[in-house]
Amino acid sequence: MAIRVAILGAGLFGKDQYLPAAKANSNYTVKAVYSRSQRSATKFGEDASVDAYYDSPETPDKSLSKLLERSDIDAVFIALPITAQPDIIRAAWKAGKHVLSEKPIAKDSTVAKQLIADYELYKAKGLIWGVAENFRFIDPITYGTEQLKRLGGEVTGFHVSVHDMVKDGNPFYATEWRKNPDYQGGFILDGGVHFVAGLREFLSALNDSVEKVVSFSTQMQPHLLPVDTVNGAYLLKSGRSGTISLSFGIEFKSDFLIEVTSTNGSVAMTPAGVKIVERNGSDSDHKEALKEFPFSTGVGLEIEAFRKAIENKSPDARQSADEALLDLVLVEKLLGSGEQGGAVLTI
Repeated sequence: MAIRVAILGAGLFGKDQYLPAAKANSNYTVKAVYSRSQRSATKFGEDASVDAYYDSPETPDKSLSKLLERSDIDAVFIALPITAQPDIIRAAWKAGKHVLSEKPIAKDSTVAKQLIADYELYKAKGLIWGVAENFRFIDPITYGTEQLKRLGGEVTGFHVSVHDMVKDGNPFYATEWRKNPDYQGGFILDGGVHFVAGLREFLSALNDSVEKVVSFSTQMQPHLLPVDTVNGAYLLKSGRSGTISLSFGIEFKSDFLIEVTSTNGSVAMTPAGVKIVERNGSDSDHKEALKEFPFSTGVGLEIEAFRKAIENKSPDARQSADEALLDLVLVEKLLGSGEQGGAVLTI
């Protein structure tokens, strides 16, 4: 039986990613959509050909609470502003709905930990909660992780490099909650969890993880509050270290690279593919291979994993709240070190 789902959030991700992914999956039926405002909800409902719900203006039979009362909805996808999500997640649980909520799990680790604690009651009732980190499902990450496991060895170094220019007119910037963020780090927090999640997947393939962080941060673009650039280093439990450079306010440079090197080789991923370097029979002879992938956001695979979790009554580890919390903490500490002028912080 198909899972009957409602999409909460009429922003770009809800409309351009969740809706087409759900419609393309025969195991889902979209039953309703929600947005805070009547205008955006109505337009989204028309695009999805389903009922639309909203809270402004106040219309009792069209409210979010009314949507959550519906017995013909099994689950919700939540793609709403970061600080708005926790209360809506709780409301969905209280209404008996499975939840797939967008990353980051919360605006900070304190709120996230309370949300995780609150979930225990509903987890015991069989409700599935997944935190949607689509980077764990994109082909270059999953394939790169497999290759690092195959290579094995110990981490010798790593590098994350993500640079872009988010201009004032960028559609992902146009929302009020992104223009005036009421959470730490602005775009660095919102987007940074993606790249930290990718790095953590790679490091976990070699049984390593981050223990300490040091960084420096700055704001180069006046519209990107409160900072748009951070450069730092992570120290691993193994004693090895690597660097992370994130900027959404830099011109003349655009890249996205996650690279991990071990004693047996290296794996470097970009959105287009994965490059593997390893020994070719002797210490002095190396071979290289490049596997290319068509671009994908991973959302289709992500919602299918969520469906299987509901079916199997067991969350997918890649969508676990604990993983999402660690992603958040690594970015939170990266920003915190920058705020303190390069203090060394322990995870």
